Amino acid sequence: MFSNRHVIIALLVAPLLSIGAWFAVGQLVGEQPQQAEAGSDYPLLAKSNCRYDSGRCELANGDLELEIDVQALASGWQLRLLASHALEGAVMAIEGGAPQPMHSSDGSPQQWVLTLPVLPAEGARLQLVAAAGGSRYYADTGSDFLQRYRSLQP
Repeated sequence: MFSNRHVIIALLVAPLLSIGAWFAVGQLVGEQPQQAEAGSDYPLLAKSNCRYDSGRCELANGDLELEIDVQALASGWQLRLLASHALEGAVMAIEGGAPQPMHSSDGSPQQWVLTLPVLPAEGARLQLVAAAGGSRYYADTGSDFLQRYRSLQP
């Protein structure tokens, strides 16, 4: 069977054709990205660094990217939210607690802060809602990325 040149050519060409067909079908019938509509809600995808002790958490939806990190203060902790686009506002809730509005840092619509007396408990969930361009973006992620700072708490 492998001495027949037609079989050998077919074995070499078939994988290339199948990969090409997979891309072609994706282009023809796949979901195309769309512009966010004002007044709509969109989920943010938590990237992998939110699930381990990285010190920061990145969230994304399309071209909007948000990054949450923490900074130690003399009187507690400050969660910082850095956005790739200007935000109209941001609200964060920590596992069952009341939502707390974040405040613009230095008047910048791309930097928001929330001051906390203590870091969230291990395994606590963080819920975030950010408004940009008339749309709301929401995320629910773990607080595992804060693990390295929990050992620094008094």
